[in-house]
Amino acid sequence: MKKHIIATVIASTLVFTATVPAMAAEHAPHAEKQTAIGLGSGMAAGALVGGPVGAIIGGFAGALMGKSVADDDYIQTQADTVAEQQAQIVALNQRQQSLETLQAQYADAQRQLKSIQTARAAKLEELTIGMDVQFRTGTYEIEPHFAKQLDDIAFAMTMAPELSLDLAGYADRRGDSDKNLALSEARVAAVKAYLVQRGIASDRLNTQAFGDTAPLMAEQSVESNFFDRRVSLRLQSPDAAMAANSN
Repeated sequence: MKKHIIATVIASTLVFTATVPAMAAEHAPHAEKQTAIGLGSGMAAGALVGGPVGAIIGGFAGALMGKSVADDDYIQTQADTVAEQQAQIVALNQRQQSLETLQAQYADAQRQLKSIQTARAAKLEELTIGMDVQFRTGTYEIEPHFAKQLDDIAFAMTMAPELSLDLAGYADRRGDSDKNLALSEARVAAVKAYLVQRGIASDRLNTQAFGDTAPLMAEQSVESNFFDRRVSLRLQSPDAAMAANSN
C-alpha cells in the first residue's frame, strides 16, 4: 500500500512538473515563471528522495529557489538601469562643463575684441589728429608723402568699420574766390577718391569745401598760403555723430 502511494505521488509530481512550467511560461510574468519551475522541479526531486513528504518539502524548496533566481534577475535589471542612468548623468555633466568652458572662452574673446577695438580706434585717432593733406599751388594732386599717410588711415579704418572721417577742403586767398572754392572741392574729392580706392566705403567719408573762407592765419604770407592749401581729416565716431545730429 505504501509503495502504491509513493508511486502515485511520483506519477502526479512528474505530470505536475511537466505541466506547471509550460503554463507558467505561457501566462505568468518572469518572476512567477521562475517560482513555478522551481516548485515543480523541487517536488519531483523531493518525491524521488523522500516520498510524499519529501515531495512537499522539495516543492517548497524549489519554489524558494525559483523565486531567488527571479529576484536575482530583477536586481540585475535594476542594476543595469542604474548604471545606464549614471552614464547619462556623467554625459550631462560633461556637456555642462563643456558649455561652461565655451561660455568662458566666449567672454574672454569678447574682452579681447573690445580691447582690440579700443586700441585701433585710438590708433586711428592718433593718425588723424591734426592731419592735413597739403597741395601745391593751383593743383589737387596728392603728393607721395601724404599718400603714404592716407594708406595708413585707410588700413586703420578697415579695422574699425564703425568709424568715419570728415574731410574738409580749403584753398589759399590768392586768385578768384569762386575758382578757389572749386579747387577746394576738387582737393577734397581727390582725397575721398583715394580712400575709396583703398577700400573705404564712400558713405563713411563726409566731405565739405570752404574755398578761401577759412584761412589758418589772419595775415597772408607764403607760409600761411601753404598751410591753407589743404584737406583736413577729422575722425568721427558713432557717438560723436549722434551728438552732432542731436544739436
